[in-house]
Amino acid sequence: MAKKPYMKLTGMMLLTAALLSACGGGTGAGTGAGASATPGAQQASEAPKASAKPAETKSAEKIYIPVISKGFQHQFWQAVKQGAEKAAKEFDVEITFEGPETEAQVDKQIEMLQAALGKNPKAIALAALDTKAALPLLQKAKSANIPIIGFDSGVDSDIPVTTAATDNKAAAALAADKMAEAIGKEGEIALVVHDQTSRTGVDRRDGFTEEIKAKYPNIKIVDTQYGGGDQLKSTDLAKAIIQAHPNIKGIFGANEGSAIGVVNAVTELKKDKIVVIGFDSGKQQIEAIRSGKMLGAITQDPIGIGYWAVKAAVQSLKGESVPKTIDTGFHWFDKTNMDSDEIKPLLYN
Repeated sequence: MAKKPYMKLTGMMLLTAALLSACGGGTGAGTGAGASATPGAQQASEAPKASAKPAETKSAEKIYIPVISKGFQHQFWQAVKQGAEKAAKEFDVEITFEGPETEAQVDKQIEMLQAALGKNPKAIALAALDTKAALPLLQKAKSANIPIIGFDSGVDSDIPVTTAATDNKAAAALAADKMAEAIGKEGEIALVVHDQTSRTGVDRRDGFTEEIKAKYPNIKIVDTQYGGGDQLKSTDLAKAIIQAHPNIKGIFGANEGSAIGVVNAVTELKKDKIVVIGFDSGKQQIEAIRSGKMLGAITQDPIGIGYWAVKAAVQSLKGESVPKTIDTGFHWFDKTNMDSDEIKPLLYN
């Protein structure tokens, strides 16, 4: 009988020890001996989650707009990029700006457009090198309710919501008038154009050619060549034109690379009397005009083109009214006005 109280006491002690052990195990996970360190540990482990969560939410909510240009090598496209980035900052959207190495790489641009669609953008801004090649992907974007904004050359299709660009036909017609005036409204001339597949290539070629044919019957266009906007190729083409037509009086280069190619050809062949007129307004053309190797050129507003491409995308996504075309303007510049308050801001290095 004496053993019974002892057994009860022992049982109670064992039960107490088990309960203490269980409490101690729980305490080790959150309170108890580790209590003074635990709040710090919790802050350390939870703080990153707290700071990361808003960042993830912001990134998820931020509008993403890929901007796909026709190229990246010319200063013109760097100026367009500057304008696009300005708008992205102003409207708090995320953009990427890319283009193929040369304006002849249609397949490369199509790959970029395909990759952009794969990132589920809210809208896409595109300066198409070849509208026909891009159409299947543009249709895919339309089916996914992704607005397409054309810029610079735009897209020859009804799919784009709007196009932010120069009136290239009117601009090229002005270049034709300046050419006619410079050569006394008679003689042989030629064109070196960047391509015959983009809207800018077609419109600048046609705008120049149609103006000459309509207004200057004594001027003959003897050749039109396409150099892909590449300076070296355009140089070779211009040299071939000059050699085939020794009496040629003037050559129009329809974009930055084309125009510099013509200047190089005239310089290498020492044919300084040939009138060279360009399009765009990068550093090399500015220097050529100052030196007298080029009479003048048409300047666009590349920063404005990039800015409006992104702004129009944002407006479209907000359901705001956007005009079908956004005319970003153009001007003729030469030695007489290139340092004026109106023209100087439109020239770029």
